[in-house]
Amino acid sequence: MRTLRGSLYALAAMASVGSSAAVSPLINHYPLLAGQAWRYLVAGLLLAAAGRRAGRSGDPSAGPRPTPCTARQWGRLALLAATGMAGFNVFLLHAVRHTDPATVGAVVGATPVVLALAGPLGAGRRPSARIALCAAIATVGVWVIQAAGPVSGPGLLYAFGALVCECCFSLLAVDLLPRLGPRRVSALASLLAAPMLGVVSAVVEGRGALAWPTGTEWLALGYLTLVVTALAFFLWYASIDLLGVDRAGLFAGVIPLSAVLLGPLLGTGHLTGPMLVGAVAVAAAVLHGVSAPAESAVRPGEPVAP
Repeated sequence: MRTLRGSLYALAAMASVGSSAAVSPLINHYPLLAGQAWRYLVAGLLLAAAGRRAGRSGDPSAGPRPTPCTARQWGRLALLAATGMAGFNVFLLHAVRHTDPATVGAVVGATPVVLALAGPLGAGRRPSARIALCAAIATVGVWVIQAAGPVSGPGLLYAFGALVCECCFSLLAVDLLPRLGPRRVSALASLLAAPMLGVVSAVVEGRGALAWPTGTEWLALGYLTLVVTALAFFLWYASIDLLGVDRAGLFAGVIPLSAVLLGPLLGTGHLTGPMLVGAVAVAAAVLHGVSAPAESAVRPGEPVAP
């Protein structure tokens, strides 16, 4: 039952992350940093309120009994917020402004391969040949998608920036989850990410940051806040807590498939045969790579990349 529940959590979380690549172009004309700051503030408050309510009701999903965070935990939470939350979404939104959502989803879909490589290297072990081969196949799949759809150098660089930040989102949380629980980690990191983005928004976007969203932008921002942030963050961290980051990471193969299929439905991307083949290749390589023996994977409590 633990494995089934963790698998369902991971599947839902990664499908939501993939869908964000298709939804994000709907807010291309809204101030990027301001939108993300409000998104994390609202999501963090919702998660904190849900955590307090679950704690009072004795819900086990509330996580461990709240205790004051140590300085090291606050530092890791701040780094997680700056990279895995604020950084990831800034890179993602810039990426979809320069290239097709399917390309962005496919690049970010290589997350579990990067986790499987970074874990052993951070722990002083050699990555397996199987993982290296799967990483090469995933790279080929990305290039197939790029050849089929519009792509630009800046868009590709932003997509790889999102990939790095997405890996930090998982690796930096591994040591925090046993002590703080998935809901508290999600809430605290979101609340830390909000002022980071708010300050930068005030400097970069100025008075434009106060722009009022259109109806479509309200819907897109609401979806990103409630589903992709509050719900998906909690589900993802809960799946890592239940399965370990290696097995949970397997489900990141859902990201490119979700982005490829939802883009055409929302009118923010297009689907061709080669793009679908490339996305499937990436997903297959990722799924096969993260099913490697446990010694090449990262598990809670093991040393992780700094």
